[in-house]
Amino acid sequence: MTNQSSTQISSQQVSDAVEQWLNDVVIGLNLCPFAAKPQRNKQIKIFVSEAQTEEALLEDILTQLLELDSTEPQQLETTLVAVPNMLSDFYDYNLFIDWVEALIRQQDWEGIFQLATFHPDYCFGGAEPEDDENLTNRSPVPVFHLIREESMEKVLKHYPNPEAIPDTNIARVESLTAEERRKLFPYLFR
Repeated sequence: MTNQSSTQISSQQVSDAVEQWLNDVVIGLNLCPFAAKPQRNKQIKIFVSEAQTEEALLEDILTQLLELDSTEPQQLETTLVAVPNMLSDFYDYNLFIDWVEALIRQQDWEGIFQLATFHPDYCFGGAEPEDDENLTNRSPVPVFHLIREESMEKVLKHYPNPEAIPDTNIARVESLTAEERRKLFPYLFR
């Protein structure tokens, strides 16, 4: 066995890591107040893309969007596309976001689907890489979150002050101790 294949992680390991991040960080820290219910109801799909080219990844994302489009929200509310084999560089990942958003426009899905983005090295514009606020969007592998806009709008109608969510999230991750950070974000402290 070569060194490379012994360090690769299986799709199941990627899926497990993303699910743990979803449960412990996104839901556990209440970074997305809307995620707990669909996760409890098993309406969140984690799809691990084995793609190694941009074309193959776009195809995988299109397939997941088509599945969302043809499935009732009660069965499948949202999909997380995990990308373990490419886009590890945040700059490359950021460039690829434009391709996914162009795909949504090309398929006339603007207003139907939207994209949320997560990456191990996520860095908000205007932030420094080591700034705490980046933790709100740091995931174990690059992730493209495919969201139904209609579902998001329904939930936001019943949520007091949704504009405060980002600031609340930043305050929450800033309050984490070093030990809590190592436990919640082990992939950042290898």
